[in-house]
Amino acid sequence: MTLTTPAKSPPTEGRWSALGLRADIRNLSLLGVLVALIAVGGLTRPAEFLATSNLQLVLTQASVIGVVTVGMTFVITSGGIDLSVGAIVALASVWATTVATQEFGFAGILFTAVAVGVGCGLVNGVLVAYGGMVPFIATLAMLASARGLALQITDGRTQIVTVPSVLDLGIPDAYVLGIPPLVLVFAAVTVAGWLLLNRTTFGRRTIAVGGNPEAARLAGIDVRRQRLFLYLLSGLCCGIAAFLLVVLSGSGQNTNGNLYELDAIAAAIIGGTLLSGGRGTIVGSVLGVLVFTTITNIFALNNLQSDVQQIAKGAIIVAAVLVQRRTARDGAT
Repeated sequence: MTLTTPAKSPPTEGRWSALGLRADIRNLSLLGVLVALIAVGGLTRPAEFLATSNLQLVLTQASVIGVVTVGMTFVITSGGIDLSVGAIVALASVWATTVATQEFGFAGILFTAVAVGVGCGLVNGVLVAYGGMVPFIATLAMLASARGLALQITDGRTQIVTVPSVLDLGIPDAYVLGIPPLVLVFAAVTVAGWLLLNRTTFGRRTIAVGGNPEAARLAGIDVRRQRLFLYLLSGLCCGIAAFLLVVLSGSGQNTNGNLYELDAIAAAIIGGTLLSGGRGTIVGSVLGVLVFTTITNIFALNNLQSDVQQIAKGAIIVAAVLVQRRTARDGAT
């Protein structure tokens, strides 16, 4: 008689199932936090907070930093970091609103914003992937350079947009079923980012590079090229965000995008993207953006000091990192 042992599922299958369950729990927890914040806003300032115009404002403000956060999520998932996103948004916005650029109308402003973002991402990617520079140093250098160039272009002055087709996107008449166009763009970028990370080879390679670069290289993945593409993607998101910011503010300023890098990193972290790489979630990052934007709105409506707001954000970030560390320990056991 021949004895056969039942086939066992690969050990990694159980681990990925556990990771997926923890991700779902984390997203549900963030959704619960968001619902609680909405309840707080509704209780403290019901007339103002629950007004349709205010909810549209919250979503519109979340759209700009949200697009940046989608790109940041990919970079952090790969084990990298991008400190230059805010400066790239500023540079792209001022370059796209110069008098020479505005002569080409809507297409000229959009193309310039995206081109500048992708160009900066290309520089970051080349320095990190092929120059062997630490991402922290390379993107820090880009932060300083882009801010300086943005200041040089504007000479410290605000550049007003005079192209009607761009300004019209920010008025209520342009809303689609009550939804601002900027929110629709954010939704499209979010869906595209989710599909790219979770349903394509590019996404699997990104996770592999972040989890173990050497193992990814031995598996046949061109790690350097993958990292280059990721910084290009981050730059593309910055260019799109710069255009959205131009539409929202109707101007280009060298101070645009201030602290966007910190907000994007924080939103990705509390959303469940592992800071050391190897795990990322677009849904969690978007929920993180909405949580932070809602907090800012509630504080503003209640006339609370901005320093208290920053303390609250800091506490949320610390709590998220502690939860990540505990999750990592549980996954290792």
